[in-house]
Amino acid sequence: MAARVLMPKGSDTMTEGKVLKWLKKQGDSVADGDALVEIETDKVNMEVEAMASGVLRKILVNEGAMVPVGELLAVIGKPDEDVSSLLASSAPSKASPAAPSPRKGPPVAAPATAEAPPPPPPKTPVGGRVLASPLARRMAKDAGVEISRLAGTGPGGRIIRRDVEGAGTAAPPRGVPRREPPLTGPEFRDEPLSTMRKVIAERLAQSLGPVPHFYLTIEVDMRRAKELRESANLLDPNQKLTYNDIILKAVAAALRKHPEVNASFMGASLRYHNRVHIGIAVAVEGGGLITPVIRDCDRKTLQQISAEAKELAARARVRKLKPEEYVGATFSVSNLGMMGIDEFSAVINPPEGAILAVGAVVEKPVAVDGRIEIGSRCRMTLSSDHRVVDGATGAAFLKSLRGILENPVYLAF
Repeated sequence: MAARVLMPKGSDTMTEGKVLKWLKKQGDSVADGDALVEIETDKVNMEVEAMASGVLRKILVNEGAMVPVGELLAVIGKPDEDVSSLLASSAPSKASPAAPSPRKGPPVAAPATAEAPPPPPPKTPVGGRVLASPLARRMAKDAGVEISRLAGTGPGGRIIRRDVEGAGTAAPPRGVPRREPPLTGPEFRDEPLSTMRKVIAERLAQSLGPVPHFYLTIEVDMRRAKELRESANLLDPNQKLTYNDIILKAVAAALRKHPEVNASFMGASLRYHNRVHIGIAVAVEGGGLITPVIRDCDRKTLQQISAEAKELAARARVRKLKPEEYVGATFSVSNLGMMGIDEFSAVINPPEGAILAVGAVVEKPVAVDGRIEIGSRCRMTLSSDHRVVDGATGAAFLKSLRGILENPVYLAF
């Protein structure tokens, strides 16, 4: 019996996908589980597998086309099977052709206009003396420009200041600004939105508009967290812990103490999650953002969190995550400290109730028991949905988080 190949729904936010590359040709034999086509979703690039064995009888969508979720992509059947009924029920007209891909490399210059004729030679009066103003002569001498080779634009062909400035053959004299040559080529280039960037734009509008954000910022003494990191890395040099690993573990522990922050707004109800699944914001190649999820983060060791975070982030950057690896977070962490950002506010990813923005760990003078010392400090900002988290609730969560990070010994076990 003939089988349909449909555009899958890769995530809750996906409404359409792009056909990137057909991995089988029309007429090829396929087996159940074979990769048929690579598609681009709003989160990742993924392969669609055959759900039946037979022959790829018909490909209905060209590479580069945008196709709604659930739309027919192809038909698999026996070599002599009648598949006309399936083809008749398809609606390929809904698939929109891809926008032309932007040309790689530097922007293409605008078509050149006809070459302008060379300027007429300067008018030289009887006696061979070039007509030029005293200022133009001095500027030409300072700039190393042969004044007799310039065309004058002043009265009677007289060479004036702008003629010397426009020569552009040497550095301008001191106190005289250089006149830059005119720019050529297009003033801008337009690139079509990628599927991921389009969804990010829609999700941000859905978040910052309807979701009433409020922000709470703390500064954490990371001295003991730094000592923990250094000690752990001495014990196991092959698996380097990062500050982010320690922060993820601490956040999970704080969420376990404050389950009211580990919550989501569901419209008519608030959902309090019994498990702690933390999304980690990762920038992907080519632009965009995705949040792979470390599930049951509160039940994992630092070493397990470190290994999983590195592996997920590496595949996230090249858009190779599976759908189940980037959906279902109950809380998210966005860390820009490794890029030198001291402090920022992150946008909540609905329906999650909060997200933590983490800045860089920096050395700075701090007051300790009445004396000045050099301390390691990190600023963190909690963005909360006020429909889910109250100010006092968010403050209590941050207080617990700071206490854990400033006394993180038990996190190592």
